[in-house]
Order: sequence, then C-alpha cells, then structure tokens
Amino acid sequence: MSERAARPQRRKTRQDWVDVALTAIAEGGVAAVAVEPLAARLGTTKGSFYWHFPNRGALLEAALAHWAERTTTAILREVKSASYDPRGQLKLLITRVVAMAEEDPVGPALLATATHPAVAPVLQDVTRTRLDAVIALFTELGFPADEARARALLAYSAYLGHTQIAHSTPELLPSNKEERRLYLDQVLHILTAP
Repeated sequence: MSERAARPQRRKTRQDWVDVALTAIAEGGVAAVAVEPLAARLGTTKGSFYWHFPNRGALLEAALAHWAERTTTAILREVKSASYDPRGQLKLLITRVVAMAEEDPVGPALLATATHPAVAPVLQDVTRTRLDAVIALFTELGFPADEARARALLAYSAYLGHTQIAHSTPELLPSNKEERRLYLDQVLHILTAP
C-alpha cells in the first residue's frame, strides 16, 4: 500500500475551494473558475464542490467576496485602528497597498474582466470603498471636500498604475528597501503637498 493511500485525505473545506478559485482567477481570469479542473487541482471530486456550493456562480461570488475582504476591508480596518494621525494613516495605507499590489495577481485579473456581470459590482464596491476611505483621510488632513476627492482619485489612479507596472514590468520599480522607502515618501509628499 502506498504512503498516500495509507494516509487519510483531509476533507476540502469551503475555504479550500475559494482559495483555488482565486488562484484560477489569477492565472486565467474568471473563465478559469470551472468545477472539474478545480476539483482535479484540489485532488477531490465534484461532490466536494457541491457539498459547499450549489453552483459555479456561488463559488465565484464567495471568491470575490473573500478577495474584497482581504484586499480592502482588512487593510482599511488595519489603517483605521492604527494609532497614527491622518498623515501616518495615509502613509500606512500607501505602504500596505503598494505591497499588496505587487503580491496580488487577482486584482489585475479582475480588472481585465471588469465588465463581467459577477466582477463589475464587486470592483465598483471595492473602488468606492477605497476612494471613500482615502477621501476621508485627505479631508482629515484639512483639504476641502472637492480637493480631497481629486487627491484621492489621483492616489487611486497611481495605485492602479503601480499595480500594472508591478505585474507587467516590475524591474522598473524600486528594488531595495531604501529606494522603496524614498519612493513611497515621495508619493506621499506629492499627494499631500499644498
């Protein structure tokens, strides 16, 4: 008897399916979320899938919700709970999202399918939530409402551009810790300059 056959296999959880769906999205977009290939990847059956989800759409919805929680809600919660002034919170937010942009291949894959009926509302909600948080920080820094919004849009546009560069031509970005710190300080200075 082989060692694999002797070892009982752990049941796949709902989170296992969500994680493999996000990996599939990162590698091949929303179209790559297909039950049979994901089951094979997990080393399980379609029955395991149907134990957790009624259909592919429910899995896609759960995966997108998890991505939004991890990349938006959790980061904004961390920033809000930090005992920094608004400028320190903005710096923490920029630092966190720049690191996330470089590590998260799901975001660019979702942006490439932004009009997909399952993706569009999630991206709209995430974008609004992120922008509202950044607008609030610029407002707390003393900028009038219209200027706070304009600066937040600029900051978010820079984030999207950074994300694109990080995944298409990462060699163009600062590579060592000190260059990165200086780069992020410059970004913050430009965004908050009077």
